[in-house]
Amino acid sequence: MVNHEAAEAMIELYCKALKMPTLRKGFRQILRDSQANGYSMVEFLGSCLAHEIEGRHQSAMATKMKLAKFPTVKTLDSFDFDAVPTLDKTKILALADGGFVREHENLVLLGNSGLGKTHLAIGLGVRAIQAGYRVRFATVPTLVQELIQAEREFRLPKLLKSWEKVDLLIADELGYVSLGPGGPLLFQLFAQRYEKSSLIITSNLEFSRWAEVFGDVTMTAALLDRLTHHVHTFVLTGQSYRLKQSKTRSGVTKMADPGACSDQPAPSETGRI
Repeated sequence: MVNHEAAEAMIELYCKALKMPTLRKGFRQILRDSQANGYSMVEFLGSCLAHEIEGRHQSAMATKMKLAKFPTVKTLDSFDFDAVPTLDKTKILALADGGFVREHENLVLLGNSGLGKTHLAIGLGVRAIQAGYRVRFATVPTLVQELIQAEREFRLPKLLKSWEKVDLLIADELGYVSLGPGGPLLFQLFAQRYEKSSLIITSNLEFSRWAEVFGDVTMTAALLDRLTHHVHTFVLTGQSYRLKQSKTRSGVTKMADPGACSDQPAPSETGRI
């Protein structure tokens, strides 16, 4: 008769051989809970398998979140919709199930800095990962530099091919700097995703001014023709969240210190992107 300790050691070996690390760590607690609640052998086995499946799901989520390269994790739940009253909350939340990614649709968020475009983009990206999609975040300047470097090293086709594996590409901050020689390369990256995968683009410029960034009217028109064929566009207006918070804190400082100089710099702010 195999004793209890030997049986546990054998279970550990079996879990290792079957590549079930979560169950290997947790089967003892599951056994204690099952015994305490009078579970049958079938219920105990079901609990073991459910535990392993949940562990694999969490591991896959963690891997996808890491590969997404978000600068920071933001959620839709933490977004202050009241601060941007012109934004249709219902329509944003309707996109949170990842259906637009499944349908290879695009999303464009337009508006001045500090209104939460990046926060929304990341929040939707997180939801897309939870729905099972592969997501990648990058600022447009970073994307352009990556593309230019790949072209110089004669590996641009390989890089573009690698992006085909990404279900949702979040391109942040289009419009803050001119793309120069990177304009045609970014156009190529965006164009190859047409009706194959999805884009979220955030920009401080309205569509009519994108030619200023890409440096070519014809190319920009061709891009917008593809991009806006299946697109959800949101225009965010209002006062910058960071500026508003900075003014609020600055006001508090002045009230606390009447002798403070009126031109004293506002404290650093880490509000919504």
